[in-house]
Amino acid sequence: MPPDALPAACDVLVAGSGAAGLSAAVSAAHLGLSVVVVEKAAQFGGTSAWSGGWMWLPRNPLACAAGINETLEPVREYLRSVIGPAADSAANAAALEAYLAHAPAVCEFHLQHTALRFIDGNTIPDFHGAAPGARTGGRSLCAAPFDARVLGPQLHRLLPPRDILSFLGMGIAGGADLRHFLRATRHAGSFAYVLRRLARHAIDSVRHGRGTQLMGGSALVAALLKSALDKGVQLFEQHALCELLREGERVVGVRVNTPAGPRTVHARCGVVLACGGFAHDTGRKAALFAHAPTGLEHHSAAVLTNTGDGQRLAQQAGAAFDAALQDAAAWAPVSLVPQRHGQAAAFPHLVERGKPGLMAVDARGQRFVNESGDYHGFMRALLARHKPGEPVAAWLLCDHRFIRRYGLGHVKPWPLPLWPALRSGYLLRAGSPAALATLCGINVAGLQATLARFNEHAVHGLDPEFGRGAQPYERMQGDAEHRSPNPCVAPIVNAPFYAVKVLPGSLGTFAGIAADEHGRALGANGQAIAGLYALGNDRASIMRGHYPSGGITLGPALVFGHIVAHHAAGRPLAMPSSE
Repeated sequence: MPPDALPAACDVLVAGSGAAGLSAAVSAAHLGLSVVVVEKAAQFGGTSAWSGGWMWLPRNPLACAAGINETLEPVREYLRSVIGPAADSAANAAALEAYLAHAPAVCEFHLQHTALRFIDGNTIPDFHGAAPGARTGGRSLCAAPFDARVLGPQLHRLLPPRDILSFLGMGIAGGADLRHFLRATRHAGSFAYVLRRLARHAIDSVRHGRGTQLMGGSALVAALLKSALDKGVQLFEQHALCELLREGERVVGVRVNTPAGPRTVHARCGVVLACGGFAHDTGRKAALFAHAPTGLEHHSAAVLTNTGDGQRLAQQAGAAFDAALQDAAAWAPVSLVPQRHGQAAAFPHLVERGKPGLMAVDARGQRFVNESGDYHGFMRALLARHKPGEPVAAWLLCDHRFIRRYGLGHVKPWPLPLWPALRSGYLLRAGSPAALATLCGINVAGLQATLARFNEHAVHGLDPEFGRGAQPYERMQGDAEHRSPNPCVAPIVNAPFYAVKVLPGSLGTFAGIAADEHGRALGANGQAIAGLYALGNDRASIMRGHYPSGGITLGPALVFGHIVAHHAAGRPLAMPSSE
């Protein structure tokens, strides 16, 4: 829309266009409210559009349809076991209960009233398989593939898949989609699948200037964007929130910096902050991340526009910032991919660590973690390994068989070439482990001893040091076609050998504005601030800085967006039966 189309008033003003913001906008518009969404960036979607699109939504309709039925008690038990006492704290228990209770109905709402469809996660295990209440599937959903051609001329307003995570600009989803790409040179069916995907992408690129067969987070955002447009939501990109307007203690509107200059919008029912958290707020990172004393030592995979705008404005309006979490961000190991222009981009290592034939070591050449475990746990172990003030780094090591079969970080598997990554210095290669250690600056004797111990047991599919492959989540991350009792373990023996350096990173932030079970921002006195809501990564995570399973960011984003919309409409959702 042209800048002068920004209305002077609406019922609900949403700042941010990721899954949280668009969920609130779609639900509010469905309830008959006039809704305006303002987005700081030039395109809609935020970090949600770069995500895998998975949402942790226990007792969801697709699981129930498959016969996976459970009460809330094992879900609560699992969260208590992972989160600890904070799960039952007075400040968090009501919000956590609201999320769990309303999740099934929110899924049904989208199935019945929006363009969002799901694929089930009935074989996706929780991260902590040994914890009481953990399940091996049925608690997750992913956005189904979305044909973005239905967006028509609005397609260009959608943030495309991230370049370093895509292939030729084509997003690849985790699960079956990724497996086909990894198996394309070995299985005729997968080869045909990939060929069809590439052909469709090539045609779309000519006709539409980009791919339209969207997967994962891109599909999630596209479906919500289509639903918002269908329901009359007014959407404005390159409109940055700069001030919250108050009358007494109530937030009544916003000031927005637009391409045509500052504008004021009054919001009769409320302002919803969903600006994506503080992933690139250097000052906040320096204050909250012990491993990043200047804020620059931490590298987030979130979009660059997540600079804490919403949180700062909320604090100025009297909201409390809640940093009393176990971890302030969703940790993930990242490697820095050199770019032709500008600073290196952070590539999150989420997939290949579980495959057989890889090992992570520190500068001493020693392993420090179960590589097949979840990314948050990987980073917790790495951070615990280093003394305060000591630079934090590790290396992922593999042999030639591994990198040609699975790739390594930004490096793609065969038949794509290795030389661009070798030439840029992203990937290091040597003919022997000792030579590779020297290239990386790793203790040579330490690495040789570690590798010898690892290989001695790996030939039998064993990992006595960390028990790799013992939990369902780890085995899912492995390779089911690997000829071993353990899909996560194989010796590292086939020269040449390769390494990629990984550094502290994150997928987004956990610390944020304190909010209640309705999504209302809370002041330092614990009282709700009238007319102000916090969603997504602007809100302090209800998981309290823990990571129970994949999708614990997008799941609450979708659910609380719906909850907030009802509260703003004066129709707060009643708690359904807990069982």
